[in-house]
Amino acid sequence: MKNLFLIAIIAIFSLSACAQEGKEVPAKVTSAFSQKFPDAKKVSWDRENSHEWEAVFKMNGKEYSANFDNNGKWMETEYVIKKSMIPAPVKATLDKEFAGYDIEEAEISETGDGKVFEFQIEKGDKDMEVAITPNGKVLKKEEAKDEDRENGENDEDDED
Repeated sequence: MKNLFLIAIIAIFSLSACAQEGKEVPAKVTSAFSQKFPDAKKVSWDRENSHEWEAVFKMNGKEYSANFDNNGKWMETEYVIKKSMIPAPVKATLDKEFAGYDIEEAEISETGDGKVFEFQIEKGDKDMEVAITPNGKVLKKEEAKDEDRENGENDEDDED
């Protein structure tokens, strides 16, 4: 009888952990995720908006986030990188077009269109979000929103 009770308790906790606060991730989404990221560990899901899901997970010693639409179509993967991993053409663009700015966070964003390097940069009280292609072309530069400023800390940063 104790074993049945223990099994029931474990089942309840397992189901509640998977439900993610009452949000049931569609099977198409979890299946597509498992196919794209078979080595993912410690996966947690959250609803990004009404038509998009985000998985946060560990893989190869790094933390990733990946977004999928409700039908399981992969949309984007992002992960933080160290400054030392910024390619020379991207670094040259940062040095030329954003002289004097400090890099608060650097990450790689991969979509079906390819890879871009995204940065949270800061100069005095001015914060910016910048996206640069691997060959150094600036795709986006805009002032950071308040919530981005608060979340711009990078624990994996190094001082290269």
